[in-house]
Amino acid sequence: MQITQIRNATLKINYGGLTFLVDPFLAPKGIYPPIPNTANQEQFNPTVELPFPAEQLLPVDAVIVTHLHIDHFDQAAVELLPKDMLIFAQNEQDASAIREKGFEQVQLFTPSAQLGEVSLSRTYGRHGTGEIGEQMGEVSGIVFQHAQEQTLYVAGDTIWCEETQAAIDSYEPTVIVVNGGAARFLQGDPILMTKEDIYATHLAAPQAVIISSHMEAVNHCSLSRPELRKYAAGKGLSSIILVPEDGETIIA
Repeated sequence: MQITQIRNATLKINYGGLTFLVDPFLAPKGIYPPIPNTANQEQFNPTVELPFPAEQLLPVDAVIVTHLHIDHFDQAAVELLPKDMLIFAQNEQDASAIREKGFEQVQLFTPSAQLGEVSLSRTYGRHGTGEIGEQMGEVSGIVFQHAQEQTLYVAGDTIWCEETQAAIDSYEPTVIVVNGGAARFLQGDPILMTKEDIYATHLAAPQAVIISSHMEAVNHCSLSRPELRKYAAGKGLSSIILVPEDGETIIA
């Protein structure tokens, strides 16, 4: 497989002979206002440009939208993607919202779906704790499986929790993508994985390579790439916890 970190949680994944675009957030730098009730209110989103023109992301065989927050499926993506593009959504509510934007082929990956010889299975997560977690709504991850590939688990927008442990226990992935920006509001706990959460992921799946996505692209993410790399090095895990730059491809 080849996993290209595009920007934020946007990934281009070549897997089992197919190409998937995950959580397309494709607007130019600074188009959207900062997330309300967060730090860094002087930073508009996205805080960085795409590593290359969005048009270069196409063609793909399918798009996967783990949930409908703007930094996972934005208006720029709506305008760029062909309306006959196959799009997988986490539930019927999200699928209906995507269809309302004119897309004609919207399917669910709940509980599972098949495309070619690649199977896609939904996993669950928690986009924060307490009231904030409830307000953030339903989110999903996805497991990719193919007879000739390692099992890939894209955890989505979640903290470390019982649901992520259950996904690892059920599928035993050897490649895991986590959203590791430690995003948070001014009140409450983080809504994405912290460096400690990423380490907990490693302890639960010591056989897996972990790739940290969703970093340094929206104003409320507090964990930087240098900080995570330093933390991983201190644990002796620099070859296990990978922190790609935007535009970088990891082959597994």
